[in-house]
Amino acid sequence: MDINQAVILRIRELCMKRCITPNALSYIAGVPQSTIKSILNDETKNPGIVTIKKLCDGFDMTVSEFFESPLFDDLEQEIK
Repeated sequence: MDINQAVILRIRELCMKRCITPNALSYIAGVPQSTIKSILNDETKNPGIVTIKKLCDGFDMTVSEFFESPLFDDLEQEIK
């Protein structure tokens, strides 16, 4: 799994836990629906920390809390 897949799974997981749709998250977080759709469809290869921060605000959590998940524990370092 790469970082993009982990981010996608984490967003989906948090939406399910909070019983909100990606569209509702868009409204709450102030992130365009098209941006969230692009992230969740793996069309965006780097969502950017500003977008992640806005999503975290929508989830009412810190960026640290977002990344505190087993999904991110075993990611391989990307060397490019």
